[in-house]
Amino acid sequence: MSEPLYAASPSVWRMRPFGTLIAWLLVLAGGYVVVTGSIPYVSDLLADVQLPAWVDLRYVGYLLIAWGLLQLLGWWLSARFDHLQITQRELVWTHGFLNKQYTETNMASVRTVRVQQSLLQRLLNAGDLVVYTTGDEPELTIKGLPRPGEIRALIKQQSAGE
Repeated sequence: MSEPLYAASPSVWRMRPFGTLIAWLLVLAGGYVVVTGSIPYVSDLLADVQLPAWVDLRYVGYLLIAWGLLQLLGWWLSARFDHLQITQRELVWTHGFLNKQYTETNMASVRTVRVQQSLLQRLLNAGDLVVYTTGDEPELTIKGLPRPGEIRALIKQQSAGE
């Protein structure tokens, strides 16, 4: 295999900007609840209610922290096990952890490379890459890659150089 010209994995922040922000806010809110022992607005409502002695609102904070961190960890691991590598002769997409899927596409057979970006993806310099070889169905679809325009230009340059 020849030397890689490009290698990258999808970016969690660029794939799920709002989800990542919400997960971090959950962690911060959980930290606040753990430190203060109260939940804003809810603690005032619970002041009149007689709660059992074992009930501590800090558990809610621990739950929020765990939920946010587990969500972030899951997304991060998912992105780490997806990998795109471009060499002079081929494009290799590796997907999955327990069930691995390898897609190798010869650069000479690449017919069309499409970059799809929403407005938010354009602001974050991310996008989805769709590679067509033969037929009407895409050979490869990769979501959330950083700098997709550069990847497209590199693929077109290598496929034209054959």
